[in-house]
Parts: sequence; structure tokens; C-alpha cells
Amino acid sequence: MSEWLVLVLAMLAACTVVVVITLVRHRRAPQDEDPSETPDVIEYMTMWIGVVYAIVLGLAIAGVWEARSTAQDHVQAEAQALHEISERVRVYPPDVRDRVRADVNAYVGHVVDTEWKTMADHGRVTERGTELLQRVREDVTDYQPKTDFQAQAYQPLLDQVAAADQARNARADSTGATMPGVVWFGLLTGAVVTIGMVFALQIRRTPRELVLAGLFSALIAFLLFLIWDFDAPYSRGITASAEPFLNLFPHVGR
Repeated sequence: MSEWLVLVLAMLAACTVVVVITLVRHRRAPQDEDPSETPDVIEYMTMWIGVVYAIVLGLAIAGVWEARSTAQDHVQAEAQALHEISERVRVYPPDVRDRVRADVNAYVGHVVDTEWKTMADHGRVTERGTELLQRVREDVTDYQPKTDFQAQAYQPLLDQVAAADQARNARADSTGATMPGVVWFGLLTGAVVTIGMVFALQIRRTPRELVLAGLFSALIAFLLFLIWDFDAPYSRGITASAEPFLNLFPHVGR
């Protein structure tokens, strides 16, 4: 089931539940009930509950969006470091240069074609990717420079290998969900309380009030879905992409 279908169903379900409860409550309300006589304290509490919950939702959306942006930065840093290795190794002899570039391309191809799907489906990186990056490291570290020019390029190459490894580890750490379970409990409980306070205002069965109640509940459902969709940076609808690898290594993964 696609994420957008889940969103539509969640919003329709929220609207339906609120409208049905409103109709049932209206039918079972006492004959002498006056909806216009809502105590001022209830209106005050409803307003502040909505304000507080809106702040919580805003902070949650900002948090998951920042996590998604950080995950994309890890991908960019890793791709850039590998590109620098592939370019700077040109000062080495042809056999060493070609071997390093071939191993870099093999690693990038594995990340784009295989590891990305593993991250999306299982929330982890692959052992094969670790082995391929280790092979690149060994290619660079095991070579003994023969000239001063090669010696000057040796340490920067080691730094780029370390940068690629660090970015890969950061990418591996950000494959899972970023929102703790207790935060989700608070968000869902807050949604129930916020929508429930609508009924404390004794809304009636007029089309205008039913539409507003339905739209309000659908908005809450949409915002919760947005948080859920951003929560896993590599596995749901609006995700971090492998475009940095494809842009810097256009001959790989096409």
C-alpha cells in the first residue's frame, strides 16, 4: 500500500469518526440541552490545548525534517569524498590508479543498486558495502609513494577515505526511525485530546459545523502522517536520495 493511499485513508477515517460521533451524540443529547451555553472555562481550555498541541506538532515536524536533511548531507559528504579519491589518485601509476577507481566505482554501484534498497526495506547497510569500502581503504593505504608528488597526495587521500568511512557510518546510524516511541504516544494522545475537546464545545449537526470538525480532524491526520513519512529518512515517501552518487559518478547505476 502506497504512502499516499495511507494518507487518504487516514484523513477519511478521521473525518468519518468525528462526524459519526457528532451525529450520535446529537441524537442522544437531552431535549433541553442548549449548545450555546458552553462554559467560558471550557472554551479557554480548548483554545490552549489547541495552541500547545500545535506547538508540539510544529516541533515534531521540524525535528524529522532536520533529520531527513542531515541524512541527505551524509550522502552528499560520502559521495564527495569518494569522488575526491577517484580524482586525486590520478597522480599514482596507471595500474594503481585504475584499481582504486575500479574499486570506488564498484562500491558506488553497490550502494546505488543494492544497499539503498536494503536501507529502505530493512533499515541497515550491507556487509558487502563495508567490504567494498575496506578494499578502497586498502588500495590507498597499502601503496607506497615513489615520488615527492605522490607523497604529497598520499595524506589527503587518506583523509578522504576517512571522510567517506565517517559519512557511511553516519548514514548507517540514520537509517532507522528518528522519533522515539514515547513521542509518538504523546502525539497520538494529544490528537485524541485535541479532537475530543471539540465535542466539549457541544457542536451541533449543522453542515457548517460538521464540515469544520471533519476538516480539523483531517488536518491533524495529515500532520501526523507528515511526521511519520519524514521519520525514516531513507525508506518512505519524501526520502533522502542517492542523487549525489549518481551526479558525481554518472556512469554508475544508470
